[in-house]
Amino acid sequence: MRRDAIGPYEKDATTLRSPWPFTGREDELDLVGRSLTGARRGLVVTGAAGRGKTRLVTEAVRGTDCARVTATPQTRHLPFAAFAPLLPEPVTPHRALRHLSGMRTLLVDDAHLLDDASAALVHQLAVCGGIRLLVVVTDGEPVPAAVSRLWTGELLPRLALRPLPREDTARLLAADADHTPEPLTAHRLHRLCDGDLRLLRELTDAVREHGRDIRVPGTDTWAWRGPLPLTPAVRERTGRLLDRARPEERETLDRLAFAEPLPLDADDLDLTVLERLETDGLIHVDDLGGISLAHPVHGQVLRAAAGRLRARRLAHAPEDCAPALDAEAAELTRRIAQADVAAVPAPVGDWLAGEGEPVTAGYAALRARYARLRGELRDSAAWAREGLRTAPADAACRAALTLAEGIPEADGDPYDAVRLGSPERAAGRLNGVFADHADALARADGPALDRVAEELQRRGFLLFAAEAYAQAVPAHREPHAARTARTRAAALARRCQGARTPALAGLVLGELTARQRQIVTLAAEGLSNRQIAERLTLSVRTVGNHLYGAYTRLGTPSRATLGRFTDPLRTQPA
Repeated sequence: MRRDAIGPYEKDATTLRSPWPFTGREDELDLVGRSLTGARRGLVVTGAAGRGKTRLVTEAVRGTDCARVTATPQTRHLPFAAFAPLLPEPVTPHRALRHLSGMRTLLVDDAHLLDDASAALVHQLAVCGGIRLLVVVTDGEPVPAAVSRLWTGELLPRLALRPLPREDTARLLAADADHTPEPLTAHRLHRLCDGDLRLLRELTDAVREHGRDIRVPGTDTWAWRGPLPLTPAVRERTGRLLDRARPEERETLDRLAFAEPLPLDADDLDLTVLERLETDGLIHVDDLGGISLAHPVHGQVLRAAAGRLRARRLAHAPEDCAPALDAEAAELTRRIAQADVAAVPAPVGDWLAGEGEPVTAGYAALRARYARLRGELRDSAAWAREGLRTAPADAACRAALTLAEGIPEADGDPYDAVRLGSPERAAGRLNGVFADHADALARADGPALDRVAEELQRRGFLLFAAEAYAQAVPAHREPHAARTARTRAAALARRCQGARTPALAGLVLGELTARQRQIVTLAAEGLSNRQIAERLTLSVRTVGNHLYGAYTRLGTPSRATLGRFTDPLRTQPA
């Protein structure tokens, strides 16, 4: 019997480029792994195309005795075609069931493309329960009834894979240490790909191939501003959009594209045309009647494909966005005043920055402050630089760039004293949750600090919440509560883009194994993986695996950023 190898991902067969490392999805990876242990019978993983379903299950079964079959569109009408590599000839349902029942684990990829006989076989394997099944299905595609009954009939639990979070997408894009996008570019790519990691790769390649990636002065990152290059891959991906035969449909799509980021009055559009476009899945109508293009990348593609005269007729001037930009600034200011910096959409500012249009220094400084309060320190620095691009001498943006380091000063805001562990210096000078933080820390009340951290997190102050949890660790008398606080602090710290503050000192480092600390120290000193392997008598692959695990735990994107951790590491035993 031949089994398909499920080893490390090889280079992409069509582009001869190495894949991105597996990033994020820690909880999902754990769930898939647990579905293959004990009395569990497996799992169905569903999600939109390009979301990383196959990569997830492949990582989960790496190193295990797992057979694999993959259905294809070309063979969906041939009985047992997907299982042909695993089954002897001639194939009958009874022989196939008996033959496969002796396996330990079976991965069925693209199960929505299975022929009816193969789908029935998978269903019967689930009913018999003698084999653990991992079944991958793409949302939005017709699914054989025998496959859909796996989860609707509660034979197997279902994991609906959500889009990769923004911070994990940024980590993924930073995997190439020599070509790391700055935060505004990473977030723009995240918004445009809408959870499709294959599209993310295509967009990144398009920007690089056409030289639209420019170095950010004073950093080792690159930025993308301006239009999206229409490469063959992007054109092929959006052919259904660009190839509309009816002129009135293309006119409507272009008007929606050039209206971005401002809403377009639906009364100015032909209802019949809108109905056809909605039926074809090219526009979205929200509950309030607002109309937008169905996919975030469609506007970029349509604007790039329009000729100069068409663009001149349809495009609005950047100053047309001024009232909407002022409204965004007012909302951000209001939220800061109410001590609530939860994530809030700001599409106009994002659009102007992405298109390379100037944003006022005042708006950029406000965005930098909002991001810093949320613990998004790299975002804060990026917005400060965006403001300095327009007004190089602006004091507010220069101050924001300095504060983006994330380290509180002893003579700064009274809350800084609490973050530095001296709550007595802030007595009577704070209110609300910040006063509660000072009081809980002064009393060394672990449970109260946990409650403060939870409230700070709810309000969007992720860095402050991480610090409060870290301060709760030594205050707890119960070991389990202390471990829980440490885990929560470390998880939040990883989302704060490399923030290293006194309260967090040593917290994330403590999560590393002794071997990881040893390897990270040598890597930060400039040794290559091979040199480290020779010094520690390890394989190069083992060194690489340890480093990747350390990157994940430290929340750092690559080897180049390890320097900030080395001094604390050297003080800890290896």
